[in-house]
Amino acid sequence: MSDVAQPFSLNRIGTLVAKDVNLYFRDRFYAFITVLTMVFFVAVYFLLPRTAEDTLTLGIYAPVMPSRLAQVLADEGVVLQAWPSEDALRAAVAAGDVQAGLVFPADLTQQIMAGKKPQVRLYLTAGLPPELRDMYPLVVRELAFLIGGRSLEIETQTDVLGPDLAGRPLAPRQRMLPLLAVFVLLMETLGLASLISNEIETGTLRALLVTPVRVPDLFLSKGIVGVGLAFGQAVILIAITGGLSRQPLIILLALLLGAAMVTGLAFLVASVARDFMSVIGYGMLALIALAIPGVAVALPGFISGWVRGLPSYYLVDAVHRVINFEAGWADVGFNLVALAGFAALFVALGILALRRRFA
Repeated sequence: MSDVAQPFSLNRIGTLVAKDVNLYFRDRFYAFITVLTMVFFVAVYFLLPRTAEDTLTLGIYAPVMPSRLAQVLADEGVVLQAWPSEDALRAAVAAGDVQAGLVFPADLTQQIMAGKKPQVRLYLTAGLPPELRDMYPLVVRELAFLIGGRSLEIETQTDVLGPDLAGRPLAPRQRMLPLLAVFVLLMETLGLASLISNEIETGTLRALLVTPVRVPDLFLSKGIVGVGLAFGQAVILIAITGGLSRQPLIILLALLLGAAMVTGLAFLVASVARDFMSVIGYGMLALIALAIPGVAVALPGFISGWVRGLPSYYLVDAVHRVINFEAGWADVGFNLVALAGFAALFVALGILALRRRFA
């Protein structure tokens, strides 16, 4: 049972991997869910609209929003979107979700009454054509008139944000793709965690340690199975949907690191789960939390900047930028480094937690 009693053996690792894969697919529930997940997510992607609307969208954050403002802009072919905060609007413009954003000061009415010159902040996407970029200061004055009820002297501070989108709005299916990739990875967390938890409860892992199998052999084989299943399915999804047509090495590396991260997460879930239902419970909590960054991309403006604190954000952001904005290594390098760090942390914590449980 000593970790150093037997030399490292590829045959031993291969045997354990084959055993785990066989046990995984012998479980009818997880075998069915694995196939169903792939079919469902691919179907969702292709059922979503493939083209984006060409309507000009203008985000606005203002203390007062007259009801006729939206109608006036709609008559000019502009869709007005009100945002709950300046941070949310700024993030939306940076991501290209709206072409421009206007932020009026919270004390706009008081400044008007005092005869002061209100300052309006104007956010523009980097890919906005010059003629539209020059037009927006004039739009600001018109909006200030509608909000304030009279012509106002205002100061406009313009900030250009985000990657150069070259005027390309994103189709709904392209926004949804990073979220689907994350879901595919996370679904494998449940299967691997259930497999490990069941082996602990039945005493299978302790029985294996009586043989020449060492503890590192067990973790390595489980890691290979978890990473292989999650990575393989995510690659199939991205390949079918055309996501490997740009910078495939970056996408593959991001998915591999993401698969390692969710494998560590599976170790953690298995270390606290005692049965199938507790695996589902803990696993679904983790799935919901780590899916939030994907939701932020699919539904821009729905979630604010705190989402960057979630580990899966760096996977979603990397995939999103590469597939939809043709980002390169320099653009997503920090994301990959952060993702590698979280993957190493999750795996290390998962191994420690599991060893404490069946030691």
